[in-house]
Amino acid sequence: MKVVFIAEPHSLEIKEAPTPAAGKGEALLRVRAAGICGSDMHIYHGTNPLAKYPRIIGHEFAGEIAALGEGVEGFSVGDKVAVDPVTSCGECYACSIGRRNVCERLEVFGVHRDGGFAEYVAIPVANLHKVPFSWSFEKGALVEPFTIAANVLSRTECAGSDKLLIMGAGPIGQVILQAARRLGTACAVSDIVGVRLEKARRLGAELTVNPKETSLEEAIGAWTGGKGVPLIVDAVGSPDLFPSLLRMASPAGRIGLLGFSKEPSPFVQLEAVRKELSIFGSRLNRNKFPEVISWFDDGLVDPELLVSHRFPFVKAKEAMEFVQEHPSEVCKVILEF
Repeated sequence: MKVVFIAEPHSLEIKEAPTPAAGKGEALLRVRAAGICGSDMHIYHGTNPLAKYPRIIGHEFAGEIAALGEGVEGFSVGDKVAVDPVTSCGECYACSIGRRNVCERLEVFGVHRDGGFAEYVAIPVANLHKVPFSWSFEKGALVEPFTIAANVLSRTECAGSDKLLIMGAGPIGQVILQAARRLGTACAVSDIVGVRLEKARRLGAELTVNPKETSLEEAIGAWTGGKGVPLIVDAVGSPDLFPSLLRMASPAGRIGLLGFSKEPSPFVQLEAVRKELSIFGSRLNRNKFPEVISWFDDGLVDPELLVSHRFPFVKAKEAMEFVQEHPSEVCKVILEF
């Protein structure tokens, strides 16, 4: 079989690898569609501090079951499935309280172990979720990014009565916007790319701000009548933005952090204490696949609006270079297998 292989940063090739067999409790998945995520780009460029090399990348993927391993029940050959890339030990403190997405021994397909940019992958069936046969494989691959939105909005207790500021209108910002709008939440979006802000307006954002052209803090002040915004989700992860988030938050506000950087952020303790702010880290997803699949099934979100480009998977390197070179044109790129 062919795989997308990164031996080390800046080295990506399509290479031949043995087709795996489904072990006990596993299914052999014939991958049909996969999404390129920002974290895949970071692994390619050597800027993902969590990645291990060498690596077959890819954690947003879907396909059909080609074979079943020993002891598997509830699945059949030919089933269409989406893959939850999170694996956990089930024994540590985080797992014991249902927070498997921050397991002490967490591993993610495509980051810590080989992932879905391959023609075939052996996957524990605990990580597989059936999707309707009527769905495209592309739609199945889009479940995972929406689980990121489901997780952070759950962590921050987003409600329809909230006003929400989303920092960043890239793919993750857009899935958060769709997920919040399904609740009726009023949303503002900040980004420096005009095309992305136009897309955010089409998806229901009340306010869009390009901070290179307009003061974001002033715009949010006007939008909230000077009260500050109750909920902020940062999908950018730029360390120097954090003091501004603290200033824009309302008293008793909540801030959800998705982006990550090894660089420290300035932290104004006075703002956090004076307003009694709640700050939530959100990583991956905590058993959100069934919830998101139901959103898709009920038409509460339109995942395929995210897709801007498609490439054959054997052109993965060209696809990733295209993402890098055309940031204003690209939203979600799908690799087709």
